[in-house]
Amino acid sequence: MKLIEYMERINLLNKLVKEKKTGTLNELSKRMKLSKSRMCRVMDDLKLKGAPIAYSRKLNSYVYTCNYNIKVEIEFKKLSEDDIIETNGGFDNILNKNKICFSLLFLCNEVQYLSKSKQSQF
Repeated sequence: MKLIEYMERINLLNKLVKEKKTGTLNELSKRMKLSKSRMCRVMDDLKLKGAPIAYSRKLNSYVYTCNYNIKVEIEFKKLSEDDIIETNGGFDNILNKNKICFSLLFLCNEVQYLSKSKQSQF
């Protein structure tokens, strides 16, 4: 559930920044129910990912310095048989009865790939 909480937090922060309604760092951290240091880490993470966030003393809010938007989504849906085959490349139907077979197949392919890549290095 931490992932969903983080996504909701980022979406709320984006909304507040776009509306220029964050207030100071202390106000924002209280509103987001985070410690001040944690709020700084969230802001720093977004900045490292390219979000142009800056604090405006004039507006008393964090703002985007250019047109920018963040949208984090997750979708939950029941998969049909066709979706499962497409997602798993058919492996689920073919190897479902014997999971060990799939593991060994993957391991053999990985060993062959590693041995070929080591040969190509020389």
